[in-house]
Amino acid sequence: MDYIIIVAGGKGLRMGSDIPKQFLPIGGKPVLMRTLERFREYSADLQIILVLPEAQQAYWQELCGKYDFKVKYQLANGGQTRFHSVQNGLALVPDDAEGVVGVHDGVRPFPSIEVIKNCYETARTAKAVIPVIPVVETVRHLEGDSSVTVPRGDYRLVQTPQTFDIQLLKAANRQPYNDGFTDDASVVESYGHAITLVEGNRENIKITTPYDLKIAEVLI
Repeated sequence: MDYIIIVAGGKGLRMGSDIPKQFLPIGGKPVLMRTLERFREYSADLQIILVLPEAQQAYWQELCGKYDFKVKYQLANGGQTRFHSVQNGLALVPDDAEGVVGVHDGVRPFPSIEVIKNCYETARTAKAVIPVIPVVETVRHLEGDSSVTVPRGDYRLVQTPQTFDIQLLKAANRQPYNDGFTDDASVVESYGHAITLVEGNRENIKITTPYDLKIAEVLI
């Protein structure tokens, strides 16, 4: 059995909105609903776990009624950090479960079905997989008051879903939290397991600013 943990804990601060960014509409429907629908489109059998802060759950339920949202999922409470939110989501995955579990940003509604499939299928053997895209801008590394150009071909931008063997991610998430855990791959890497990269899709943007919202409307 495969799972996806969709983490949605944003407060919308960079969006300049009182409404958390995952609830803002694109193409007439909240971002988060489009994200859940994309994973249901990938697989009717995928077990979806949505992680939301308790303070946002009542509003989410209102939206589900308003938009007649029918995608089935389990709900977990958000934690103090992303790491703790994923822990809460993982707690709904049985301890003896076998298969692949993905973790995805709730404000990334445009992962391609091909990318999702590749992440899950590659993780069946590689155990820890993340989608990435090339850096197309020139990159400079800051060194004190100066800076130096670095080879952009040596770098990749990381996306989600990040997919893992269930038992591996559960074990890695039993580690004590530290500030170096910027995503789930960093947690698994800290546990000692190598990360495999697969090609992402450039449309798979993370919607965090008003500009991103405009791009999302174009993509819709």
